[in-house]
Amino acid sequence: MYKLLKKNGAARRGEFSTVHGTVQTPGFMNVATCAAIKGGLSAFDLEDINCQVMLCNTYHLHVRTGDKIIKEMGGLHRFTGWTHPILTDSGGFQVFSLAKLRSIKEEGVTFNCHIDGHRIFMGPEESMRIQSNLGSTIAMAFDECVENPAKYEYAKLSCERTTRWLRRCKEEHDRLNALCDTVNPHQLLFGINQGCTYDDLRIKHMREIAELDLDGYAIGGLAVGEPAEDMYRIISAVEPYAPADKIRYLMGVGTPGNILEGVRRGVDLFDCVMPSRNARHGHLFTWNGVININNAKYETDLRPIDGECDCPVCKRFSRAYIRHLVKAKEVLALRLCVMHNLYFYNTLMTKIRDSIDNDTFDAFCSENVLKLDARASE
Repeated sequence: MYKLLKKNGAARRGEFSTVHGTVQTPGFMNVATCAAIKGGLSAFDLEDINCQVMLCNTYHLHVRTGDKIIKEMGGLHRFTGWTHPILTDSGGFQVFSLAKLRSIKEEGVTFNCHIDGHRIFMGPEESMRIQSNLGSTIAMAFDECVENPAKYEYAKLSCERTTRWLRRCKEEHDRLNALCDTVNPHQLLFGINQGCTYDDLRIKHMREIAELDLDGYAIGGLAVGEPAEDMYRIISAVEPYAPADKIRYLMGVGTPGNILEGVRRGVDLFDCVMPSRNARHGHLFTWNGVININNAKYETDLRPIDGECDCPVCKRFSRAYIRHLVKAKEVLALRLCVMHNLYFYNTLMTKIRDSIDNDTFDAFCSENVLKLDARASE
């Protein structure tokens, strides 16, 4: 499971052992929602950009292709060719963000599929069964994702329901892992801390779910529009109550600066669609800040995207050529830009781990926390 190797203040350097390999932390999970990175990257490409964990989505795979078919194919690892850890999001966020019509009851949520409008019911047991069929390394508990800002009383009731749902998830997860035809009988389960931006609800909820002795704990319901300062405050408030011997995951975060601030506050795992989504629009991360490859000044620029980067893209292609591909609307442009940004994020995590190992994290954070999110000065 999780092994803490070293600390710099609250920043943690560790290892997370799974049946599909060991994850070095702090780490970033590359988002492959429908079992592929948007932009034309395969599981085998992820090897070239130093990805450790691939994140796939329960809801999307349930409604397109279907989890039962994926189980017949041997689970996500055999289906995609990715041999390392896979985390599956529970589908809860998509249920609450994509469904225009939904009905929340104690049993679960009934909602309209965003593709064709047909009615779907999903609750804790259904989410666990789908994720078991997918055979992921890590399953996420089914929770209610409440919009920020939310009224205190509703957030309180939602936390209580999420705790009840978590207990049902754990019971069903244990049952499924014990079945003889389960794709991955060693599948892990993470619980999710909720409570909007209310410190007392967050702390109370983390205390409650910590008692269930799960394999890991996530902080959910942040990075959904609230000020970054509120997110950082909540992480700092919750951290002392998260089990120190379990891995901590901040869901859906974020920019390089967000990640550095999260690590500073004791977070071990991150995921976000930002690096791939931004890449598809030509916004590329460099060690000098963000550049927009669409800009005319790069039309004849023969330099790589980032002179300090040794990714497969920067080794072979110029800014001028990549800009040409973007303007010509060539699919290759998406692939190259996404590959670079994900390599940058994975390299950022390597540098963070090295700085904690070398007792230089504070200096590394101070140097980069603002610079990496800002427009490049060149």
